[in-house]
Amino acid sequence: MDVIHLLRRNGRSMAMPAGMVLGALLCRQITSLDAALHGMITPTLIFAMLFITFCRVEPRNMRLQAIHGWLLLFQFAVAPALYFALRPLDIITAQGAMICVLAPIAMAAVVIGGMLGANIVTMATHSLVCNMATAVLAPVLLSVTGNGECTFAEIMMRILPMLVGPFLAAQLMRKILPSVAGYIGSHGQLSFYFWIVSLMTVIGRTMVFIMEYPDADPFIELVMAAAAGAICILQFVVGRRIGRRYGDPPAGGQSLGQKNTVLAIWMAQSFLNPLSSIAPTAYIVWQNIVNSWQLYRHDRASKK
Repeated sequence: MDVIHLLRRNGRSMAMPAGMVLGALLCRQITSLDAALHGMITPTLIFAMLFITFCRVEPRNMRLQAIHGWLLLFQFAVAPALYFALRPLDIITAQGAMICVLAPIAMAAVVIGGMLGANIVTMATHSLVCNMATAVLAPVLLSVTGNGECTFAEIMMRILPMLVGPFLAAQLMRKILPSVAGYIGSHGQLSFYFWIVSLMTVIGRTMVFIMEYPDADPFIELVMAAAAGAICILQFVVGRRIGRRYGDPPAGGQSLGQKNTVLAIWMAQSFLNPLSSIAPTAYIVWQNIVNSWQLYRHDRASKK
């Protein structure tokens, strides 16, 4: 098998690891560019990704289901349980592990879920509900486990523009220019490439943060990275099992396993020990390794 054929066959599964490597290698340049653009690269790309996806979603089909309840129960029960279980060992690791579970579903999870065959309406509904629930409940937990300064308004201001904005814009487009909305929705593959650029940006920024953090303990960093990997795999596995009960394993896996790590890193740096943000930073790598593997298996199965 030649290189060109290999790239064509496995392009999507190879794109995420390649994006992470490029983000790490070009971290200084990416961070400088993002700073020059006032940090708007990732928010703009996330807005575009969700807009394209929501152009395919009919609001009347969005309904709360039992799968959403089980996913939320896991998120808000396991997050504090992990913190209190690990706190006697190391409080920073406990905070990092907690934030990896407490973080809501990633804005782009609907995109990856759709590529894996998930029901995007189910996932879009969970994305709205999960992020709103996180805005309400996260301040309570972060006030108990962190510096006590987290508020509902602060988290809502981080979530609302990136979640509700593209949803409303897409539905307005569906009403005013339905043919244009249909055309945009039919080109959902563009969202994947937006996600790769966003991933490069996030990896670049977090690499610079890790390199420049003055108080980092290499041993604690490794422990948190390992904990993030175990939590990531656990959440994808549990999510798929929950989803399988309702006939949609990919939706369950992505809804629970793919986290809004940008929000998680911000919450850790703002309201917990800043070093705890190493865990969600490592989670970025783990979840994209899992996603790459899932896309590889899905594309391989589809071509048989």
